[in-house]
Amino acid sequence: MSAPPLPEIFGNYVLGDFVEVVPPESISWWPQTLGWKILGVVVCALLMYRACRALLHWWHNRYRREALARLQGLTSRSAEGLSVSEVNRLLKLTALVPFAREQVASLSGPEWVEFLNSQCVAAPFNPEQSTLLAAGSYRSELLDPGRGRALLCACQTWVLEHRDPRHA
Repeated sequence: MSAPPLPEIFGNYVLGDFVEVVPPESISWWPQTLGWKILGVVVCALLMYRACRALLHWWHNRYRREALARLQGLTSRSAEGLSVSEVNRLLKLTALVPFAREQVASLSGPEWVEFLNSQCVAAPFNPEQSTLLAAGSYRSELLDPGRGRALLCACQTWVLEHRDPRHA
């Protein structure tokens, strides 16, 4: 058995002449005026510039990260005694990256420590540490752990805070 045929008007007879409302097209999120497009380009250019500067800063400071990692290695060995000549060697290697070889390689003794202290706003090495570093290349003695940690802390301060003349 089949269902009877449906009448031409089915449902509510009042809605017979009802026309469905068509919604408008969705509004685009893309800027409509030239000013917004120019502002968008300028903002993107500034963001790219800042990203490039940050990347260059990170790249140029890789020697600092390497020096800090080596200082961490010396810190872990400082309990058994620390050689001042190792610290001097690490500071000299670190200083050779931002400063000219002619300026750094020939320095030793008090001139070396004076150079290190002059590269920071506040001198990281106190007089005792300055004496140790100045004479450290000529002595093979090991420092006690307390003085060794203090010297390594001052070295870490120098590595982090010295001025890089290449990017002044």
